[in-house]
Amino acid sequence: MSCVTCMFFFASTFCNSNEHMFPCNLAWYDALYLAQTRYFNNPLKTTGIDPEKSKVFVQSHVPAHTELAWLLSCITPMNWLERMIQFKDKAKKQGTDAVGVGLFTYPILMAADILLYQADRVPVGEDQRQHLELARDIVRRFNGEYCKGGQFKKRCKASGIPSRPTFTEPEAMIVKQGARIMSLTDGTSKMSKSDPNDASRINVLDPPDVIRAKIKKCKTDAEKGIEWDNPSRPEASNLLSIYSAVQPGRSREAIIEEVSDLSWGEFKPLLADAVVSHLEPIQKKYASVREDEKYLEGVLRDGADAADDIASKTLEAARVAMGFVPRPK
Repeated sequence: MSCVTCMFFFASTFCNSNEHMFPCNLAWYDALYLAQTRYFNNPLKTTGIDPEKSKVFVQSHVPAHTELAWLLSCITPMNWLERMIQFKDKAKKQGTDAVGVGLFTYPILMAADILLYQADRVPVGEDQRQHLELARDIVRRFNGEYCKGGQFKKRCKASGIPSRPTFTEPEAMIVKQGARIMSLTDGTSKMSKSDPNDASRINVLDPPDVIRAKIKKCKTDAEKGIEWDNPSRPEASNLLSIYSAVQPGRSREAIIEEVSDLSWGEFKPLLADAVVSHLEPIQKKYASVREDEKYLEGVLRDGADAADDIASKTLEAARVAMGFVPRPK
């Protein structure tokens, strides 16, 4: 199974200009989406994404992403986007005057990011499931409207491309544990790098003392004991989910047996130790890889070249399907 890993930067431009400078949160500790280009590539390799097997590139280095996003936006109904929860939540909190059109159409760009590479399986967090379902809807609409009939086959033949549906319909890959990690300051809101409060998240490169301080001050409740899946205790479930996420070899049953009778004052140091231990080897490897600037630039350059080769073919197939005048060869 081939794989590409893209660093997303167009999606950051609809945020406050400083927001995309925040490092990533624990919810994405497997993917490690760091927001600065030069920093981004390193943690990927330190956690097992090998650039030799999975091409790593910067979204803005492959122009096909924005062009396909525009083509897809022309066939996506407004009411599909109006149902997107993330847009509705931010528009409600900030007001429509403060929310740009880019946030409204961002799910289409996400669809383009996926569809360009004919991805059949996409690792996403639970909060992105709705966006992936939108991508699937777009695939069905595009393939059903443009990839049928004699004229489509004639255009494909003239362009020298197979007369098959343009896009692959992707499926979500969502891990069962840690799929949705919530804020340290509010157990009902997701942990996010765009939150202006740094205490709300654990950043991958946070020093041990910072991690311990954040966990010590994180929001809890006054109830005795610690339990999972109690709707009235979102912070308890969230902190247990984090504890489980950084100990992937342990079952929920084993964890709850260990901590169910502990007080928060007893549990928080255990959680902090587990998080620090989990991130320590990643941070050490990061520091080592980060020193080789030329290697990092080479990985991003090679990744962009490989991604552009795949993406340009998909984009051309979409143009042909929609009946655009072919580029002279």
